Amino acid sequence: MFTGIIECQGLVLEVRSEGSNKDFIVQSPISSQFKVDQSVCHNGVCLTVVELGSDWHRVTAIEETFSRSNLGDLKKGDQVNLERSMTMDSLLDGHVVQGH
Repeated sequence: MFTGIIECQGLVLEVRSEGSNKDFIVQSPISSQFKVDQSVCHNGVCLTVVELGSDWHRVTAIEETFSRSNLGDLKKGDQVNLERSMTMDSLLDGHVVQGH
């Protein structure tokens, strides 16, 4: 679950197509704090981290996601809004948003 408050922006380093899916490699100041299988909100869409680097992460989006969001328009060099999922011990600014 998310609060809807953007934590930071990331830079799209690469977009890879595999069938109708797309992988996004995103560099951000918080990528190093992620874990594989963690949910992270990208432009309002919950995506699962599938790979990590020192300052980047990779997520995969499916065709259904593109029909319901702007993620299909992302290209190398674009900025993306990022938000980590909320924890029960943090302030709940914004509002509670279910990501799945």
